[in-house]
Amino acid sequence: MQVKEKPLSTLPKGLTAAEAEESRKKNGANTLTQIPPDPLWKKILEGFKDPMIMILLVALVVQVVLFFLHQAEWFEPVGILIAIMIANGVSAFSENKQEGKASALKAEEEAKETAKVIRDGKLTEIHVSDVVVGDIVYLQAGDKLPADGELVMGDIKVDQAALNGETEEAEKIPDENGEGYNTKDLLNKHYAYRGTVVCGGEGYMEIKVVGDKTLFGELALEVQEETRETPLQVKLGKLAKQISTFGYIGAICIIVGIMAKTLVTGDIPNGVFEWIHLILNAVTVAVTIIVCAVPEGLPMLTSILLSFQSLRMAKDNVLVRKINGLETAGSLSILFSDKTGTITEGKLSVVELSAGNGETYDSFDKIPAALADNIIIGAGVNNSASAAEGKVIGGNSTDRALMTYLMEAGKAEGINKDNVLTFSAFDSTKKCSSVTVNENGSHVTYIKGAPERLLDRCDSYVDGNGEVKPLADKQALMDYIDTQASRSMRLLGVAKKDGDSDEGTVTLVCLLSIRDNVRKEAADAIKEVQNAGIQVVMVTGDRKETAVAIAKEAGLLRTDTDIALTSAELAEKTDDELKALLPDLRVVSRALPTDKSRLVRAAQELNLVVGMTGDGVNDSPALKKADVGFAMGSGTEVAKEAGDITILDDNFSSIEKAILYGRTMFKSIRKFLIFQLTVNVAAVLTCFIAPLLGENTIMTVVQLLLVNLAMDTLAAIAFGSEPALQEYMKEKPVPRSASIVSKGMMTEIVISALYITALCLCIRFVPFLRTAFGGVDNTYLNSAVFATFMMAITFNGFNARTSHMNPFEGLGRNMNFIYVMLSIFVLQFIFVTFGGEVLSVEALSPVTWLICIVLAFLVIPINMIRKAIMKD
Repeated sequence: MQVKEKPLSTLPKGLTAAEAEESRKKNGANTLTQIPPDPLWKKILEGFKDPMIMILLVALVVQVVLFFLHQAEWFEPVGILIAIMIANGVSAFSENKQEGKASALKAEEEAKETAKVIRDGKLTEIHVSDVVVGDIVYLQAGDKLPADGELVMGDIKVDQAALNGETEEAEKIPDENGEGYNTKDLLNKHYAYRGTVVCGGEGYMEIKVVGDKTLFGELALEVQEETRETPLQVKLGKLAKQISTFGYIGAICIIVGIMAKTLVTGDIPNGVFEWIHLILNAVTVAVTIIVCAVPEGLPMLTSILLSFQSLRMAKDNVLVRKINGLETAGSLSILFSDKTGTITEGKLSVVELSAGNGETYDSFDKIPAALADNIIIGAGVNNSASAAEGKVIGGNSTDRALMTYLMEAGKAEGINKDNVLTFSAFDSTKKCSSVTVNENGSHVTYIKGAPERLLDRCDSYVDGNGEVKPLADKQALMDYIDTQASRSMRLLGVAKKDGDSDEGTVTLVCLLSIRDNVRKEAADAIKEVQNAGIQVVMVTGDRKETAVAIAKEAGLLRTDTDIALTSAELAEKTDDELKALLPDLRVVSRALPTDKSRLVRAAQELNLVVGMTGDGVNDSPALKKADVGFAMGSGTEVAKEAGDITILDDNFSSIEKAILYGRTMFKSIRKFLIFQLTVNVAAVLTCFIAPLLGENTIMTVVQLLLVNLAMDTLAAIAFGSEPALQEYMKEKPVPRSASIVSKGMMTEIVISALYITALCLCIRFVPFLRTAFGGVDNTYLNSAVFATFMMAITFNGFNARTSHMNPFEGLGRNMNFIYVMLSIFVLQFIFVTFGGEVLSVEALSPVTWLICIVLAFLVIPINMIRKAIMKD
């Protein structure tokens, strides 16, 4: 496609098509290496390495063998197989689907990227991937640079926020004097980088490196490194090993117990086949123990929870890209936060205005009309930006801030450029821009630029009545400039003089204080996060004075022990020294990408759970290495790919919500574990003790699979719907190395499990209860045991959902919990009444159901007594 060429002086010579092809062969293509995600089949295979899945696989093999030996029904191994496939498949399919969406969006964005290059003597538009070393690229305002290179003609202003995270623009000019430059210094004046955006001027750049060799490419490649396990993965892995040990030991003990019981009672088999039959019975019971020990619903719960909470968070401007990032957010102990756009608004705003007599105004409406007229011309007409239909168009960040200031004050319509005679854009040598206008037949020049330089030339000022008065106290204004600078303000002066020249003595109109304001909600959100026991450290490319001022306003620097360091000061510290001061660190200024990665690594070596926020390519390596990376919605695609969670509104308060939802999820998992481990411990103890008392099959494998999988799947939905309570943000983070099952949880699990076990055994073996149930056959009593067991664990769900004394507190906030529990009661009745031969049960009488319900309900008051004694 041919593009109309802008007239510059003699154009640089570009490449021919043949030279471009030769360069591509020699230096490579301008594409970024992408490590493809694992295919679905590989994700599923990886899932079989899960310790809990491995236990079930062992149980499956044994059940298959027993089936072929006619010691088990066909539906028993099938039930275990279904449990394995569901538990292993949900998370693999969910993650694969999310990765597919991300890849499609990325491909769509990349297809739109083009660059204007000189090929065969003509200016032509090509795809970014076709750019090669040696190409001459034509750059205009709004263009994104396709690769790294040196400016050879023209003068451009570049927004490098994608690489350094800062809003301040960098000037790029040709190296005409051959003075040289450092390509690693982003502030050098001659070399420009891929991913940055031209925001002013025009020029030609010669491409020096492409693809992975660009700074953008190096950072993008580093993003694809593997990361460590999440805190939940560590905790669940530890729990799985404990459960598997518990199950295997229990299985061995039951085999030994049955054999010992046989020998002690003298009921010794007479032949080989009798011995084989005895051993197979013992193995069958042992498999039952293993199945009891494994919380099959747990892998499914985490997938359900992550998906459910992700949908919730999308409504709060939080997009969970990698589902494990959500649970990690709830475990954060330290958060390294970018400043621009996260803690601050990410755009410059006029905060205050000072007249020459020292009077200050925090609102344009308060400025006297005569003075305001001068300001409109000096800051609005003398401006490269313009206002149209409620939007600011063009200009650099400072000019856009001034135009927005006037537009929001309703003064944009007063900006009349019809009387402009000449306009001189910002001159880096003079440090100012100027405009000459026709005022009532006279020529007046307005100058806007560095306040220190303008004050040196001022001998008068414009007062509120528009009159020119002598400037008597210039030092007071200099002190004001210093004070505002210490508050992280960027100062800009406006002056005027009669005539067409911007040289010589001028009259001061005003001083404007501009800065990137702290978000109103950020300070409150930071306080909430700090109250949650999470250390917040602001990492910024700003100078130290500005960073400290912002940090104080945001509530990060509050005590004398809080530390603020520059990148240079950080570099002087050894790793051990850095780790020693890390607990008191609050601010790192002039930060480099390597600083962020180093901070993440040091915190992780202290076994902290680390979060990192960012939006630029420079943030990507640290976002990837952190335990959870929060990428900003307005950031680069590389940053979003590196992050686990995308904050769509770039707001720190949304990070607080992500932490709250993460903690809610962790709480839900703990609640579910109390519920399910109580089931498993009670089932193991019941199936372990019953054979020693003479009943080898008090509950069958299919019954236990039904309880552990079908019931617990419903329970996963119930606990996954628990509301996010603000009280969770008042608790300290759970250490990465801490067990997911706390001592208080274990006490609750053991007491409830012992009661349920005793209840089931008493129904089966205590004569009084046998009589109460009608003294019927073993199948009927085992059916009563099954019914009571299921109802007791259902009632125990109310205990598990809250640590408060009242188990029904706030129940109305989770209607799903009520619906699920009611559904389980209905299903219990259906299973026991109509389960028949498949479930090895028979229907119960109304009296039996009533007794079962009363005995099962007692698990609630028993737990309330425990809470009163333990003072949970």
